[in-house]
Amino acid sequence: MKFTRTLLASALVALLAACSNGAQDSAQDAQKSADQAQQAADQAHQAAAASTAAAPAAPAAASTAAPAAAPAEQPAPAPASTAAPAAASTAGH
Repeated sequence: MKFTRTLLASALVALLAACSNGAQDSAQDAQKSADQAQQAADQAHQAAAASTAAAPAAPAAASTAAPAAAPAEQPAPAPASTAAPAAASTAGH
């Protein structure tokens, strides 16, 4: 009976040791993934900083093009002669 208890206790200790090693491996994998995510975020931050450094030249070019484009965007007024007969024809009915 004592041998069986010792054997079961040994098996339990071995099982717990195996599980704790798996948890340690998982923690190391999670740390590696976090490091990779941090590196990707740093690269994205650097790319964003580089694009904003080049962006101030773009608004100056857009502001010079905006006045020329403004008159073309205004819709043409509708002729008044086509709107009046439609109103008169519905008023008679």
